[in-house]
Amino acid sequence: MSRLPSTNTDFLCQHCHRYVSASAGLAGTQNRNHCPYCLHSRHLDQFAPGDRLAFCKGLMRPIGLTVKIATKKYSSSPGELMLVHRCVECGKLSINRIAADDIAEFLMEVFQASLALPPEAADQISASQISLLGAAQAGLVRARLFGHQTGGVTPPV
Repeated sequence: MSRLPSTNTDFLCQHCHRYVSASAGLAGTQNRNHCPYCLHSRHLDQFAPGDRLAFCKGLMRPIGLTVKIATKKYSSSPGELMLVHRCVECGKLSINRIAADDIAEFLMEVFQASLALPPEAADQISASQISLLGAAQAGLVRARLFGHQTGGVTPPV
């Protein structure tokens, strides 16, 4: 049986034009799908991570954070933080794992910007059954990104 060639290769970010390594050792994930510097992605996957079947190929802008729905029977804590992207060409929304080498301060900036999204954008996201984290979850976001509570004060950038 022949194997398909790897779809997880190093790339130049289409937004900031920086070199991005797809090494699982750096990213902590098998399918590198966004730049760790500006957090932008490309609309490549259609049905499953790594399938590279999307025809759009548009730039995916980070618009907020959500949490993965926990499936553990005895866990009451929210799942891992996830990055929400929207394609600037077709509007498709996608949820992506945060990579180990993503810059925490930039993730916090995306979270803070999402608090000021216009109502129509928030409605579109909600209609897609994605729950963006809001101001009430700021402590959770800080704790997950920086490993501690900051008492309501945003860490210096």
